[in-house]
Order: sequence, then C-alpha cells, then structure tokens
Amino acid sequence: MQRPLGITILAIFAFVLAVLCLVMAAGVFMGVAGLIGLFTNLAGSNGPLAGLAGALGIGMLLVAVLYAALGFGLWKLHKWGRILCLIVVALGLLSSVAGLFSALAPVSAVLLVRALVVIAIDLWIITYLLKPHVQQAFGVQKGI
Repeated sequence: MQRPLGITILAIFAFVLAVLCLVMAAGVFMGVAGLIGLFTNLAGSNGPLAGLAGALGIGMLLVAVLYAALGFGLWKLHKWGRILCLIVVALGLLSSVAGLFSALAPVSAVLLVRALVVIAIDLWIITYLLKPHVQQAFGVQKGI
C-alpha cells in the first residue's frame, strides 16, 4: 500500500527534528564547553557544569537518534514506527497537559495558548494514527 500523505509529513518532520537535535547537541558540546573553559580559567574550577553540559549534549544526541528512528520507521511503514510515534506523541501530550497546568498563572497567557495548540496537534496526530486507512498502511488489521 502507498504511504499516506500524513505519514510522509510526520516522517519528514521527525527527520527535521533529528537534524535540529544534532545541531543543538553540537552547540552544547562546542558552545557550552567553551564557556566552561572560560569560567574554569576565571574561577579555577569547572565544578559540575562540565558534567551537566556533557549530559545535556548526550541527551540531545539520544533524542536525535530517537527521532531518526521514528522517521525511518514511519517512512518505511514499519509497525514499530507507528507504535513509537504513538508513544512519543502521547508522552508529548502528557508533557503539554502538565505545561497547561503550570501555564494557568495570570501572567502566562502565551504559555497557555502554546500548550493548547500543542495539545490539539498531539490529539490530531494520535487520532490520525488510529484511523483505519493509516493502520492498514502499516499492516495492522485491528487495534493498535
């Protein structure tokens, strides 16, 4: 079966996110490491900042690998790619709902709108991935 357009868009989006995460990881490794070197020379100690920067960079690399795998799984219409997408989007939805509750303070109207938009997009993606023609494209007969 031919790949649905929505799956193509989600796969490309996942690949773009993977590249952005790689760029951010490189920025963390190069930029933050340079700042830590500067502060080390000024203060005489690198403290916990070096470990924090390394952990952040490695975390971004892992997220990049996750998004690359997600994009590949969706692009090739692997069943695991659809399930991985459902998991990633569901986790994003939970994060957005938590952000919604933290955005209810009177001064954070922008965060409230952002959280509502992200929640709507996440719900749309989950609904789309559960549609029968999308499930059929991944070779799923019934269910998840």
